[in-house]
Amino acid sequence: TASQLPHHISQQFDNELNDLRAKGLSMGGLVEDHLQKALDALSNSDSELAEYVATNDYKVNKLEVEIDDECSAILLRRQPAAGDLRLVLSISKTITDLERIGDEAEKVGRIALGLITSGSPKSYYIGIISMGNHVRRMLHDALDAFARMDSSSALEVALEDPKVDKEYDAILRQLITYMMEDPRSITRVLDAVLAVRAFERVGDHANNICENIIYFVEGKDIQHTSREDIEQELQLSKQSKDQ
Repeated sequence: TASQLPHHISQQFDNELNDLRAKGLSMGGLVEDHLQKALDALSNSDSELAEYVATNDYKVNKLEVEIDDECSAILLRRQPAAGDLRLVLSISKTITDLERIGDEAEKVGRIALGLITSGSPKSYYIGIISMGNHVRRMLHDALDAFARMDSSSALEVALEDPKVDKEYDAILRQLITYMMEDPRSITRVLDAVLAVRAFERVGDHANNICENIIYFVEGKDIQHTSREDIEQELQLSKQSKDQ
């Protein structure tokens, strides 16, 4: 179930925390937009769109610095405890992952430019686009869970990550086959490999965002915990809240 944010005697503190979350979501929206544009650039061989993504990552970086400064200011000024502290820390970790997703989108934009100008066959990146769409949906759902601070939804998204890893391995094998069949394609196929690697990392960062949500809501660090144990823990937590 979705978690409600704590309320404070100080209305100002409530406003600061709400502002922090709103800015985090705004940054998430920008990153998701860049990722979608990178995918569209690949799908439609749109060099203008690829150029945009490759040169606009500074906007994401600027937001990260701004939000990070705000997190530090709240930690110093308010010295939050318990749930408040977890909220600030989870937002701080989330914007780091969002910044890195922005970096990966920028990378895909640059790679797309190279693939488009070299006239690489579409077959090189049909699988990449499919995987890119998968991780974009993961990011969208992770941000949705973040907006509602919903640990159950966050877990569902985190469970997608192993599927992305399998997809990555399958696409990699396909690309290696292209290289073996035509050694002249090696340079272009290596660019495609870098693009698929970038999307695989986006999946990892979306997974991290979900772990941050679970940490905030449940107070549990699940980084090195098996999925079965996490599901069991969340089920027990839900039962105790419902009683």
